[in-house]
Amino acid sequence: MRLVIDTETRSLKLGDSGTELDLFGKEAFELLSDLWLRTSWNQKYSYTFTWLGRPFIQHPEDMIRLQEIVYALKPDVIIETGVAHGGSLVFNASVLHALGKGRVVGVDIEIRPHNRAAIEAHPLASMITLIEGNAVAPDVVAQVKALVEPGDVVLVLLDSDHSRAHVAAELEAYGPLVSVGSYIAATDGIMRDVHDVPRGKPHWITDNPATAANEFLARHPEFEMGPPPWPFNESDLDKPITAHPDAWLKRLR
Repeated sequence: MRLVIDTETRSLKLGDSGTELDLFGKEAFELLSDLWLRTSWNQKYSYTFTWLGRPFIQHPEDMIRLQEIVYALKPDVIIETGVAHGGSLVFNASVLHALGKGRVVGVDIEIRPHNRAAIEAHPLASMITLIEGNAVAPDVVAQVKALVEPGDVVLVLLDSDHSRAHVAAELEAYGPLVSVGSYIAATDGIMRDVHDVPRGKPHWITDNPATAANEFLARHPEFEMGPPPWPFNESDLDKPITAHPDAWLKRLR
């Protein structure tokens, strides 16, 4: 799509159709936001943030929306596949700490020694459990299940290997642990939208977490697709600026 921004006429022109939009209207904002997401992803903008001292590789709105969800659910356990530098673990632990409850379980096929050391030395380390191994290996799944007590409110965030096959296996493995009313999120579905940018890969158009999530949904009517509703909104906007499209699956029963 060809977009022409004209600040003098305060318009956004769509070159393909000749449509002219109000530059400051909702539709123009959404189109420019989609373009910004693609450009910012290519520039590794999400690799510029930390949370309480640990790198947290997320887009800003996704960080804010996540804490809204955690605050609303008040989960007893947050399970995360994918540890990296530990920023997400620390972020969720900090929200749970403010709520006075809960624990975070981080699973990764490789937890690098310097990252493990930093996480284990963090002031919130007592709220974090690290498990090293393939997230879908039966023994690893069993270790995670052993940390969930009957009646726990459980939130699951999938952020490890983002291939369609691996995410599909994670959804099957961890979906049953999600408590009714809570969510399992297959993050980074933006891969399908950035398959054609310089850092993208053509096969991502189908080989991505969003595809896996939609296929899981077709097999599991006990879930519905999110995203969670915004708890506050005094605007006309209703579409998140997110790197996680088609990510949030809510358990209904």
